[in-house]
Amino acid sequence: MQPQFERVIWIVIDGVGVGALPDADQYGDAGANTLGNLARELKKRHNRTLKIPTLQELGVNHLTPLEGVPPASGKEKAAFGKCRELSKGKDTTSGHWELAGLVVSKPFATYPNGFSQEIIDRWIKENHLPGILGNKPASGTQIIEELGQEHVKTGKPILYTSADSVWQVAAHEQSFGLERLYKICKSARILCDELQISRVIARPFIGNPAEGIPFKRTYNRKDYSQLPFGPTYLDQLVAKGVRTTGVGKISAIYAGKGISESFETKGNVDGLKVILRELDAKKPGLIFCNLIDFDMLYGHRRDVSGFADCIEEFDGYLASIKEKLNEKDLLLICADHGNDPTYSGTDHTREHAPIIAYTKAQKHSGIIDLGIRTTFADIGATVAEALLGYKPEVTEITGQSFLKEFFH
Repeated sequence: MQPQFERVIWIVIDGVGVGALPDADQYGDAGANTLGNLARELKKRHNRTLKIPTLQELGVNHLTPLEGVPPASGKEKAAFGKCRELSKGKDTTSGHWELAGLVVSKPFATYPNGFSQEIIDRWIKENHLPGILGNKPASGTQIIEELGQEHVKTGKPILYTSADSVWQVAAHEQSFGLERLYKICKSARILCDELQISRVIARPFIGNPAEGIPFKRTYNRKDYSQLPFGPTYLDQLVAKGVRTTGVGKISAIYAGKGISESFETKGNVDGLKVILRELDAKKPGLIFCNLIDFDMLYGHRRDVSGFADCIEEFDGYLASIKEKLNEKDLLLICADHGNDPTYSGTDHTREHAPIIAYTKAQKHSGIIDLGIRTTFADIGATVAEALLGYKPEVTEITGQSFLKEFFH
């Protein structure tokens, strides 16, 4: 029997997919490959290659061809694989819920033509708003450029959606007020439960173009998610007294369920510093972190160079994280969906999620091929088995642990 681990460090590199799923064409995403296409286009457009030595040592080259990134021959010691998404969608919530064992078989509702006037009127009345602006699918950065000045002038919040199941509200932190924005988003969460909308997202911004300061979104974003409709591996861990620490937007995605404590962060670097701090604290349990910048700052904006810089920055911190691990630690890196910065549009892409797993307790040298897993939930199953010493016997939870592969 394999040993039980004291700590699992579970990092979701938000939006970093590794190739289109078999059904990607049904989502308009045939040919998407966030990491592979990024490496190719980085060389083509900017004549540079990714510098990711730590990820190379962890076997990233086995996930998808990476132009200009050679394998770290003789240095690799980790496990790699890909996993398919069973859930119907390519959004943050369905991806994360499935990672924790909860498959979303019925897709969340989307509103490609905006929300009904009836529901908007209810929201306006409940919150004493002067009206709203927008009410259409849009890029978050583009819509504040388009409607930001009118918003500041009229006090009407900007309401928009996307290809995902989201009700997003943008408002100026100073003129509208941050707490007021949060309050009206909490109100919208109740309405969105009726509409089967996955997330309400408060999207604050700052700036004053009249004074030469462009509008800019801030890290004071808040997500208000639906409650998971069933138990997850996180719930099982908490029920057994295992400490689960959410870093970044993790707690918000699960509406607080299965999370013992939470640290909100302002982007990737902040989240990575929290991980390092928690490792130094030497407390047992799960450190579960979402790194949002790949997706929010670069994937949606189709910024190839910025995405590459972000991965290289992550790689540097990953080296520091790896140094702090011992034989009672398990490191797991995955994604929740793709967000190919070379693809058309500005939405997520339906892709395989990567699996990179590392522990100093691995019994043999070299790289371990985990294959293509049938569900994201295999990762959550592995987390649970690592921390409990067994797989929870809960039939509602999907997933098969790959932990034994380290100990053959």
